[in-house]
Amino acid sequence: MTEAADQFRRSRRQGGVASAATAALTFVPPRQRSESEAANGRVRRVATTTMGCKVNQFETEAIRQALQGAEFELVPFEADADLYLVNTCTVTKEADRQARQLIRRALRRNPDAFMVVAGCYAQRDPQALAEIPGVDLVLGNGEKVDVHGLIPDLEAGELPQMMVGEPGAASAVPEGLLAPSESRTRGFLQVQQGCDQHCTFCVIASVRGGNRSVPVRHVVRQVERWAAAGTREFVITGVDVGSYGADLEGGPDLAGLLGAICEREGDFRLRLSSLDPSHISEELIELFRNEPRLCPHIHLSLQHGDAGVLKQMKRRYSPDLVRERIARLREAAPGLVLSADVLVGFPTETEAAFQRALDLVAELEIAYPHVFPFSPRPGTPGGRIPEAKQVAPAERKARAARMRDLGADLRERVLGRAKATRHQVLVEEGPGLRPGWVQGRGANYLPVHLPADLADVGEMVTVTPTRIDEGCLLVERA
Repeated sequence: MTEAADQFRRSRRQGGVASAATAALTFVPPRQRSESEAANGRVRRVATTTMGCKVNQFETEAIRQALQGAEFELVPFEADADLYLVNTCTVTKEADRQARQLIRRALRRNPDAFMVVAGCYAQRDPQALAEIPGVDLVLGNGEKVDVHGLIPDLEAGELPQMMVGEPGAASAVPEGLLAPSESRTRGFLQVQQGCDQHCTFCVIASVRGGNRSVPVRHVVRQVERWAAAGTREFVITGVDVGSYGADLEGGPDLAGLLGAICEREGDFRLRLSSLDPSHISEELIELFRNEPRLCPHIHLSLQHGDAGVLKQMKRRYSPDLVRERIARLREAAPGLVLSADVLVGFPTETEAAFQRALDLVAELEIAYPHVFPFSPRPGTPGGRIPEAKQVAPAERKARAARMRDLGADLRERVLGRAKATRHQVLVEEGPGLRPGWVQGRGANYLPVHLPADLADVGEMVTVTPTRIDEGCLLVERA
């Protein structure tokens, strides 16, 4: 019996309310399964799927490795399985809808399967997920990594239907080191969990808890293990990566952590995931200047380009600060390519404010804007703004399309400038644009396709693209 299951059982004996460390919900009995479902019996084959961010991807990988260690067979999510696990996102209403759709689709494939729903949507609204016919178990973010140990109790019908604890109760990452992923080319390395910012549009702080950093020694040991197995690129991930170290008394900040990783032996490079502009420190800029392992690419948590909207979002920077930090970064790392999260249609966003967002994205030359129309989230200040100040859904959609069109134009400009220059490309698994070709990414994040006989999967190769096709750089034979 797992500790989580044992605590829930104790809470049931003590009157039905679980402790805050394990759950903030009244005990809900297990779902009653039909005779045919009960006859299906033991869980052998497990299928998982991940929605949302790279943090979720890292956590799903931890779950999968624990399941493999417990001798379950992992099968594709589209296959017939005895248990399905959906690791959900809840950043938008659309993410919630897609999660419900995935759950129902899997249960149509095998109505007798156990269905486990976990992650941020499960943390935010477990009752809504528990009410979906066929859902057996709803796990919060702190409980989901123990699913391998919960399966015997789930089979026996001895678990509550909902196990959702306080969002900040869990540690930042699983304690044990993970094995490298199957592809062994790129590893998502979670170094931090939670967020202290509480932006007015965002529900993530309430479902992930406050900032918790992974000790440097654990991160470095993970890098050494994966690098020794052939991982060539580490993507540094977290809910709010730039806040790394703020909770570690006397410990390093993000730049210090990256510097410690770069001191390790191995042929690998580092890539930063989503970064708040206010976290682009002097030390980080100098690291980009002096450390060749650090990829000249940043994914900015930009959100907007209008000072008034940024203030209402409770972001901690102005457009001018963003301009200054990115100009310094570009001077330190020539060829820097930017991607960014951009939110359009926030309440009170006027056409003029939206135009300023367009102008900043164009000025910064953000080649890959990840555009999200505003989605009111329950429990956030942005979700409580009166209807009269909301941007109409149709207008949100139209503005999102305009921002994406701008991104496409900027991407073509960046690709055009990158053509006929040398790139260090990490060759990845998967087909290229043509038969007999492979794909990869340059250190600057731009996609590159090349003939398969020029490099093997997992190899780092320096090439000079000569053409652009379907948004990708092409390397042709001489």
